[in-house]
Amino acid sequence: MAFDKPLAGHIALVTGGSRGIGFAIANRLAILGADVAICARNETNLESAARELQNHGVRVFAAPADMMIGGEISAFIAAAREALGEFDIVVNNAGIGIFMPGYKATEEQWDCVLDTNLKAVFLVCRAVAPGMIERRRGHIINIASLAGKNSFAGGAIYCASKWGLLGFTQSLAEDLRGAGVRVAAICPGSVATEFSPHAGKDISKLLQPEDVAHAVETLVTQAPESFISEILLRPTQKP
Repeated sequence: MAFDKPLAGHIALVTGGSRGIGFAIANRLAILGADVAICARNETNLESAARELQNHGVRVFAAPADMMIGGEISAFIAAAREALGEFDIVVNNAGIGIFMPGYKATEEQWDCVLDTNLKAVFLVCRAVAPGMIERRRGHIINIASLAGKNSFAGGAIYCASKWGLLGFTQSLAEDLRGAGVRVAAICPGSVATEFSPHAGKDISKLLQPEDVAHAVETLVTQAPESFISEILLRPTQKP
């Protein structure tokens, strides 16, 4: 294994991997030598992302999938496994946010956020965990948020999804650590993407997608005997 390609021979899956944080993570894993599977809803973005990832000389599988639909999640994972093999690294990055007072939200909006940010993670983990347990190795990394620890006005549904995600992640970590599978959460603060509004904030002071990718690299390259279970990621200066 080349020193500059520590993930050569590894296979990674990144949901929501066509742009923003997800693409930055997939790109970093490809640079480190991993073959990468990505999904997203927009096929044009997926095709562009796949071309860029292939420039690193790794195998890339890209297919559309709506993370609100269990059947599409299952089909994507099955196709990616068929194309690349069993996963060593799984990053649950896909997420959405709807921001408004909780009492004004509709049931449809609640379901949209919770199904994408929480239920989809459960479905992905359920699909990939057995293979990792059998091989007694693997990383599952869930991209949570500091909103999973700090409430704010207008964030009721989003915060609920991320608080739930952290609880699920911490419990799953205990379920799987004895099998040699490490489950961790990364909780970024505000990141300069199209995901959420940044009105009144200095964009130059926000976290960048590459900062989250660096945190993922830290987790997947740590020594076998260590287990970093959670990373809280904040900008140096408040934007």
